[in-house]
Amino acid sequence: MGQDIYMDWGSSGAGLLHTPGGVQDTYGVMCANKLKVQSAVHEVLCSYGFRDIQTPTFEYFDIFSKERGTASSNEMFKFFDRGNNTLVLRPDMTPPIARCVAKYYKDEHMQIRLCYIGNTFINTGKYKGKLQEVTQAGAELFNDGSSDADAEMVALTIECLLKSGLKEFQLEIGHAGFLNGLVKEAGFTEKETAKLRSLIESKNFFGVEDLLDNLTVSKELKEIFLKMPEMLNNLGEAIEFVKARSKNEDVYKAMERLKKLEDIVASYGFEDYITVDLSMLSNYSYYTGVIFRAYTYGNGEAVATGGRYDGLVSQFGKDAPATGLAIVIDQLMIALSRQKLADTELIQGTMILYTQPLRDKAVKKAERLRESGRIIQLVRKSSKKTEEEYREYAKRMGIENVLYLKSEDETEDWNVGAWRDTKI
Repeated sequence: MGQDIYMDWGSSGAGLLHTPGGVQDTYGVMCANKLKVQSAVHEVLCSYGFRDIQTPTFEYFDIFSKERGTASSNEMFKFFDRGNNTLVLRPDMTPPIARCVAKYYKDEHMQIRLCYIGNTFINTGKYKGKLQEVTQAGAELFNDGSSDADAEMVALTIECLLKSGLKEFQLEIGHAGFLNGLVKEAGFTEKETAKLRSLIESKNFFGVEDLLDNLTVSKELKEIFLKMPEMLNNLGEAIEFVKARSKNEDVYKAMERLKKLEDIVASYGFEDYITVDLSMLSNYSYYTGVIFRAYTYGNGEAVATGGRYDGLVSQFGKDAPATGLAIVIDQLMIALSRQKLADTELIQGTMILYTQPLRDKAVKKAERLRESGRIIQLVRKSSKKTEEEYREYAKRMGIENVLYLKSEDETEDWNVGAWRDTKI
């Protein structure tokens, strides 16, 4: 990751070698693995009937306003166009896609399935150690408000992670309406609710208890708030516990929705990958229903997020329920690397080494081999470099083998660590 350090822009150009804080170069084996994972995830998304969409890297600031965005104003990279309009690098992919659906699919009332791979940008500030540019691959499903659609997003996330090579992970699933309903029933103010959410998000339930002791709240509702982190293993029992203490219909509906989702995910055979967590919250203000995050060991950040956002598209002029997911490719790559599930060697196919008189022969041979699906790079041998230098170069670059056109009648086939003569 780039470092926030003083830059010396001297004539040597050494200062130009650094990247800004929060961004990084991706190259070599790391880049090859990332593209491989992106391709695997994209293949799964397409297999579920999702079609690609690309939106601009920057949009008008209002697209990501407080009601529609996932980042606060001071967390966005802003700049101005010639008309003095405020533009931002997109901090999230979902609002721009919602805008597109309202614009290009205004009269479509059946399912709309869109997927993407793109970079998002969050200005996290100095010294926080987080990437400010990350790659996401995701899917958005519009015009379907069913629990089946929620479950499909969960199943699709699981299948994408499995296809990427990840083996051990868990999806934590919650519902935005659960806490919202409890807060409404308790009659908390906006300030009290914000404090409560902050404590629950950080899993500080000792702090939650202290806060509730200083607020006017019924004994029954207090029991629910404090029991939230424990209601994980048996959703049926949790529903009975909550129904005996809450009178809010939104709370009931949220729990029943989670029970339906749990049953449907089981039909996909993925029940072992999910955990229902009633204390789960989201910083995304537009989520209205089921929400989820995927975690794995070796990485404290979520490798995938998602959920239902039925009110977002209507802010752009079209009523459409919606649900989606986002695979955070950079976090996924960190997990794969730490779990030693990523490739450690980059195989670059075959190099054809030739002298100038054999150029035509080398070009024709390269064309034939490429037509058969092989990866071929052509390198003209310099008289100033030895054969051993080219062999060492091939090893450094991870090249599988070298065909050295030594003469019209002789080709040497060099393998890693050894080479042999071949007559052609």
